[in-house]
Amino acid sequence: MAESTSAIRRRYDRLAPFFDLLEGVLERLAFGAWRQRLWSEAGAGRILEVGVGTGKNFPYHPPGADITAIDFSAAMLSRARNKLGQSPAAVELLPMDVERLDFPDNSFDTVAASFVFCSVPLPVKGLREVLRVCKPGGRVLLLEHVLSEDPLRARIMNWLNPLVVKLVGANINRRTVGNVAASGLAIDSVEDLGHSGLVKLIRPISRTAIMSPYFNPPLRNKTCPKSTTSAS
Repeated sequence: MAESTSAIRRRYDRLAPFFDLLEGVLERLAFGAWRQRLWSEAGAGRILEVGVGTGKNFPYHPPGADITAIDFSAAMLSRARNKLGQSPAAVELLPMDVERLDFPDNSFDTVAASFVFCSVPLPVKGLREVLRVCKPGGRVLLLEHVLSEDPLRARIMNWLNPLVVKLVGANINRRTVGNVAASGLAIDSVEDLGHSGLVKLIRPISRTAIMSPYFNPPLRNKTCPKSTTSAS
């Protein structure tokens, strides 16, 4: 059973002062390069960053973009506010939960998130909100860690998951590609980053976008995801 939003929020509020330190080594080894990869595809226009956290993505924002960055943790937003000068874009920080976005339909040209839907209590609900607020033909970019496809690794991750959630609020056994499909977003491509297959750059598109006469999807080699079920 998924933990409540308030419980996860309290955990991230508690971790906020130490969050950058906890992930510092991973940021230098891999996460920073992966974040840069995601944001290099974000384009210009109006962008929603979901789960801004302490502002780790700020250095990779597209110059001149108009970015609204949200998080449900006040403590995380406070840390991010101190880093606003690291972004070359115009950034507005707002307290908000991705499961209940306070924006009209079709508000954003791009929606981006990095390592976020592992901690959203109802990820499919949050992804449906992403679909709702992204303009037809807009970009959705998700950098996420997922459950291993290796049966032994998957069993270990499932066994460890309750402890990890209690410690840091993140699930290590989410089937995020399946959750994306379940939300109504179509999968354009899924790219494995690193060698383990545990981190993926997921490029969904909305089903309304496919039908739009203005939608012109980029040509790229596609990875067809395996059929999976929601792991909320």
